[in-house]
Amino acid sequence: MTKKQFPVGGVLYDRPFKIRRLNHFGISVDNTGESAAFYRDVLGFSVADVVDVQKTDPGPWLDGVPDTRLFFLRHNSDHHTFVIMPRPWIEHREPSARADITVNQITWQVGTLREVVEARIWLAELGQKIERYGRDPGSNWHTYFPDPTGHINELEYGIEQVGWDGLSKPEALWPWLNEHPELPYKAESTELAEARAKGIDLTSGHQWLDELPKTYDVGGVLLARPFRPVRIGPVSIFVENLDEAERFYTERLGMEKSEEAEIAGHRVLFLRVNTEHHSVTLLPLELRGVLGVREDSTMLAFGVQVGSYEQLRAAKEFLEEKGVKLVDLPQEIHPGIDYVVHAVAPDGLLIQLYYYMEQVGWDGRVRPKEERRKVQAGVWPESLTPLSDTYHGETFWGPLG
Repeated sequence: MTKKQFPVGGVLYDRPFKIRRLNHFGISVDNTGESAAFYRDVLGFSVADVVDVQKTDPGPWLDGVPDTRLFFLRHNSDHHTFVIMPRPWIEHREPSARADITVNQITWQVGTLREVVEARIWLAELGQKIERYGRDPGSNWHTYFPDPTGHINELEYGIEQVGWDGLSKPEALWPWLNEHPELPYKAESTELAEARAKGIDLTSGHQWLDELPKTYDVGGVLLARPFRPVRIGPVSIFVENLDEAERFYTERLGMEKSEEAEIAGHRVLFLRVNTEHHSVTLLPLELRGVLGVREDSTMLAFGVQVGSYEQLRAAKEFLEEKGVKLVDLPQEIHPGIDYVVHAVAPDGLLIQLYYYMEQVGWDGRVRPKEERRKVQAGVWPESLTPLSDTYHGETFWGPLG
């Protein structure tokens, strides 16, 4: 029997959507204000919007919560690329499959609204549990569903863009829809015209400006820290059943396996959605103890790429001066990335800072291990010779600050 295929923009695929990139990522923490201050002031993310769930969804689940705010953070013009939510509120609203899941969403961008809608229908027909679907602040249409361990994945399209003035959409335009529309749906420009006709002030949205002293020369621009986040990912998570997880991310979501590694006798998988070596790292739960990381979280690390090797070296020194704990992990944890800094955030999450990700070309083959840069632990040369794909991949658009 011929396997059914689906036209995605006129190209046939085994599923009715094609993931283009990791769009954003979310965590659930005990103190959102403390975490947001770190990602904002230390790592350099901007605040796009803040929602106080004490006002939008009050209840006993917030008793004793030190900060009831939900933070939408961004590193580029996307409304949010990193989301921080109060853990008790998430556990009330969307109870986790496991008590140790601190990831509240892994969000993958597809190309069209039609893909988001048809993906939900197709996934449901396969028996996939659908958590919810619709539209939230940030304007992106979405479909949420769990992987076999319980990590919530999201397919999204159309996220709001924040421009030069740093203004997000006004609260009056937040959709909060728990349904998908009939297709075709009206354009965002039509929505804005309708809002203006109703008298909504389109310039009344949230605006946050980085007012920290800017004394670091970053590529000729004065910034508040000696580096600039230019890309997010990869996501590294621990899973209950590696084979089930591999089937989910490759067969159901269409990711490609770049390679495998072995750490302390355990398989580790690296999967990609575009030209970067990997967007997801899958590790067995048993490796948490071996690596000496948190036993109460299925999260190993979240990647943040900075603009250059020079910035990465400066980031390491900057973080050490700020008293941020840095940890060493085996080189096998990040094939396709040479120099890495693993920083521990106040919420215990590991941030994987790097400047380079190997690019996979038209033939789909990764670079042979023997042709990769040799990195000596603890040794940071002042400068490096370039590889064939150094500074390749998606370019950061817009000013550094």
